[in-house]
Amino acid sequence: MPPLRLGINIDHVATVRNARGGDNPDPVRAARMAEAAGADGITAHLREDRRHIRDADMAGIRAAIGIPLNFEMAATDEMARIATETRPHAICLVPEKREERTTEGGLEVAGDATHLTAYIAPLAEFARVSLFVAADPRQIEASAQVGAAVVELHTGAYADAVAEGAHDVAAAELERLTAAAAQAHDLGLEVHAGHGLTYDNVAPIAAIPEVVELNIGHFLMGEAMFVGLPAAIAEMRRLMDLARGAA
Repeated sequence: MPPLRLGINIDHVATVRNARGGDNPDPVRAARMAEAAGADGITAHLREDRRHIRDADMAGIRAAIGIPLNFEMAATDEMARIATETRPHAICLVPEKREERTTEGGLEVAGDATHLTAYIAPLAEFARVSLFVAADPRQIEASAQVGAAVVELHTGAYADAVAEGAHDVAAAELERLTAAAAQAHDLGLEVHAGHGLTYDNVAPIAAIPEVVELNIGHFLMGEAMFVGLPAAIAEMRRLMDLARGAA
């Protein structure tokens, strides 16, 4: 199997900062620390409501790190402008609703193919464009057709089922994710995965052979409060490598 990369989402360092205002904790510092701890990339989601990451954070992270920056964003004109100015290594388009706590589902690619084809084309001139999608054959097929280079499979339903002890549901979700990864790979798309991944549920996702990158944030930022960010990243890497047969 190809090596499995670990991208660290540092959004919730900014969430803690914004809860009180001021400059601390600094997401740029977290990005540097994650890089030093062995992260393969940094993910940050600049939401339209700026609830955690802010414009200055994106510019600061881009300037501070030597590993790829994955810019998560909604497919809006404003975000296209900021991404064009920031010039990240990768752009991941995600659905976004103001009232949601976190990204609740995958992007509706099949129903918005004309818009997304036109939207992706100029971004693809300087960044690898990824689409955050559910493990749905229609969405995978459409992702290949609109010009994306990557799909990131939404693992939230699988993670929720594991947390709830719904073993049959978790097994069915894992089967769907496995099939979606194979389909995407066959269509020439690079396959990533993320959302809700923890020490307890990461191994079966890490073992899917077509998946080459996991993006993990909320759990690791929480774990870092207790053990520190380098230790949290190291343990996730150990579990990923063990599942991959690379330990």
